Amino acid sequence: MTIRVLLADDQALLRSAFKVLVNSEPDMEVVGEAADGAEALALARAQRPDVVLMDIRMPGTDGLAATRAITADPGLADVRIVMLTTFEVDEYVVQSLRAGASGFLGKGAEPEELLGAIRIAHAGEALLSPAATKGLIATFLAQGAAAADDPSGGGPGRSERLGALTAREREVLVLVAGGLSNDEIAERLDVSPLTVKTHVNRTMAKIGARDRAQLVVTAYESGLVRPRAGQGRD
Repeated sequence: MTIRVLLADDQALLRSAFKVLVNSEPDMEVVGEAADGAEALALARAQRPDVVLMDIRMPGTDGLAATRAITADPGLADVRIVMLTTFEVDEYVVQSLRAGASGFLGKGAEPEELLGAIRIAHAGEALLSPAATKGLIATFLAQGAAAADDPSGGGPGRSERLGALTAREREVLVLVAGGLSNDEIAERLDVSPLTVKTHVNRTMAKIGARDRAQLVVTAYESGLVRPRAGQGRD
């Protein structure tokens, strides 16, 4: 199965480099290029890519606004977005995750990291680049927790949605937020990885999360998991 990729960046030279890299892989192809967020949204609707590499800062409609529009479109529910940023440690990280991105990656990442990011996002996994520690993400999410149940966000707040989870699903959610893989969670709970996958999928469905990245957002913003003192530092 070929992973269809849309590139959104205002730098033509960078898009060209990404295009050559992506098209060099037998399981990937670039299906479109956008120079701003509005064009990215239009191409996403026209091409239905599997993954969008989205620059955060673009003129006009930026990457955050485009990401919100894409993730809010029911017709693009299967589209995964990886945010690209020059500065991995900034206030845009939490905004990217809240907007519905599967994760983010620095533009200085190695080619294999970028290709791996596309495959990880396509698989529905949460993507946090090596330079962005789990503690850093937790800290950003905790700082913005007040917005979690903002009535302007539409639908029930994250805390309310947790009420629909079983005790085991809440337990799995905590472990997902801790960065554990399905195999690691299975070992911790002494169950099969398939059982864990079932719990994760049911939790995502009940919460309305697109992928594991959104489960992490929910766990922290609802207060189910709180960052420990000192997290967010290497």
